[in-house]
Formats: sequence, structure tokens, C-alpha cells
Amino acid sequence: MISADRPATRLATRLAFLVAGFGVACWAPLIPYAKARLAVDDGVLGLLLLCLGIGSVVAMLMTGMLSARYGSKPIIIGGAVGMVLFLPLLSVASTPLTLGLVLFVFGGSLGSLDVAMNIHAVEVEKAAKRPLMSGFHGLYSVGGFIGSIFAIFLLSVQLGPLPTTLVAAALMLLATLVIAPRLLTAVKAEGGALFALPRGFVLLLAVLTAIVFLVEGAVLDWGALYLTGAGLVGAEQGGMGYMVFSIAMTVVRLAGDAVVGRIGDRATLFWGSLIGIAGFALVLVAPVVAVAMAGFLLVGIGLANIVPVLFRRAGNQTVMPAGLAVAAVTTAGYAGVLLGPAGIGFVAKLTSLPASLWMLTALLALVTLTAGRVAGRPH
Repeated sequence: MISADRPATRLATRLAFLVAGFGVACWAPLIPYAKARLAVDDGVLGLLLLCLGIGSVVAMLMTGMLSARYGSKPIIIGGAVGMVLFLPLLSVASTPLTLGLVLFVFGGSLGSLDVAMNIHAVEVEKAAKRPLMSGFHGLYSVGGFIGSIFAIFLLSVQLGPLPTTLVAAALMLLATLVIAPRLLTAVKAEGGALFALPRGFVLLLAVLTAIVFLVEGAVLDWGALYLTGAGLVGAEQGGMGYMVFSIAMTVVRLAGDAVVGRIGDRATLFWGSLIGIAGFALVLVAPVVAVAMAGFLLVGIGLANIVPVLFRRAGNQTVMPAGLAVAAVTTAGYAGVLLGPAGIGFVAKLTSLPASLWMLTALLALVTLTAGRVAGRPH
């Protein structure tokens, strides 16, 4: 059996996160091509994009059970291969029905990979006896940057959607071939049920993860609208806030293992959430764009290492099997990203966008208030 604490296993885990981020980022630049190819309006396109999220959530719910029985290795390999196979199909699907089905399966592959690689990462971190989770999650962000730049470059030189995705899929397959023999052969829950609803401490972790992912989704989906609506930037510069936020988050995550190892999980949750709250407040009161950008920078710095700590705690608790707990926390986080922006829009319609974002800031305070309980002795 492969040792969990060796460089090759850590490399395989990092590559799994990189492949997941790279694959989903390669799809984003294809969306305008898909809309033009299918000749659909924004409403239909929105429903099609929802298929990816639904597929991911369904797969996440199943992956905890499958990991408990078969381990995370076959699911990581299967999820990565699924993304390799279905990414090119996204560039040629010629009807809304076929695109919706392919998006559902592609999302399922991504969701299963997401949960399984986090379960694997928990075991690798346990064996290493030092923080590694922030670095793993940082590689997902790096994969996203590389994938976006890669796809945009190939499309800009007129390579076309299908050849672009075939090249991307080939690179992902090569990485998967490197990953497969280096993964742990068995990362399983020992006995117990193959399904369990999150409860107690795990439910708390799931709620906090959903809140943090909701904040991240709000920055992505509503940050530009807030900046332009407040008159701080023009429409062409609306994405500046998310750019600053994502760069800060990626850099801090890559350095996060050393920081978390020095200050501990409780301080990471407490001070990270406070910095995030301060950053959000700064954005919402900013009189000029420079102050707003400083706010987005603080939000990225503050939130960067919270989710990795929550995943670690999910893997170390004893309320329910680690694989099921990680699956529950991952699914809750994804639900926050998927459903949160629509919820923010609903509240904004009843009140205003700034008011809904202030409410989101208040929700983030739950992380601050529960930092001691989350980072206490294993539950």
C-alpha cells in the first residue's frame, strides 16, 4: 500500500486539484460560442448552465457513499477521465438538450472529483502531521488561472473551440496518468453507514462552508454590478474587484499552510473572518475605486484559508465517517455558490444590492463567533 506521507502522494493530490480547476476554467470561455451555436437567449442559457451545477451536486451526494466503500482513488481517476471525455463534447453539442446532458455529466465528473480529492487530501494531511490543505486548494485556483489563459489564448489565435478543448483534454489526461499510480490505494471509512445527513458539528461546518462560498460567489456575480452601480468604475472595468480578490486568495492560499501552521486553526478562522468582514465593509462604504479595491484585497486575504480549515475539521471529526462529512461540507459549499447569487438577487430586489451585501457581511460574522468551537478538540 502506498504511504500517505510521501512527496509523490502529495504531488498527485496537488495535480488533482490543478486538473479540476483547469478543466472547469476551460469551459468558461466556451460559453459565448455555445450560445451562438445554439442560438438561445439568456434565459435558456441560464437553465443550461444550471445543469452543470445540478450534476455536480448529485455527484457530490453520491461520492461520499462511494468513497466510503471503494476509497477515493478510483473516484478521482474516474472524475478526471470524465472531464477529459466530456470537455470536447461541450464544444460541439448542437442542441440545447444535448448540451444540457453533457453539462450534467461534466458537472457530475467535476463534483465527484472535487469531493474525492478533498477526502484524499485530508488523509494525506493527517499523515504529514502538518497543514497542507491551503496549498491544495491554492492549486485549484492556479489551475483556474492557467486554464482560463490557455483557452483564451488558443481561441484568440483562431484555433476553434473543438481543437482547443482537445488540446486541453490531452493535457488533463497526461496529468491524470501521472496522478493515478501515486494516489493512495485505499482511503475508506471504516464501517458505519454509507449515507448520513450532516448533524451536530458536521452540520455547523456545512453551514459555515456554505456562508464562505456564498460570499465568494457574491464577489464573482455581484461585485461588478455593485462597483458599476455605485459609479466607482465603468462597465468595462467591472471585473477589477473579482480579479483583485482572486489573486489575493490564490497567493495567500499558496502561503497559507505555513501561516496556519504557525497561528493555528482558531486564529485563522477568527482573524480571517474579521479581515473578510472589514474588507466587505470597506467595499460598501468606499468613496473611490482605490478604497474598494483595497476592500476586495482584504476579502481575498481574509477568506483564503477558512475553507481549507473547515475541510480539515470535517476530516478529523468523529461524529460521522470522514468521507461522508467531507462530502456534506463540499456539497454545502457548492450549494452556496449555486443558490446564493440568486438569493442575493431576491433580497436586493426587496431592499437594495448594498443592503443584501451588508446582510451577507453579517452572516460572515458566524464564522468569527464559532471559531473557538470549530477549532476546539476533535468532535
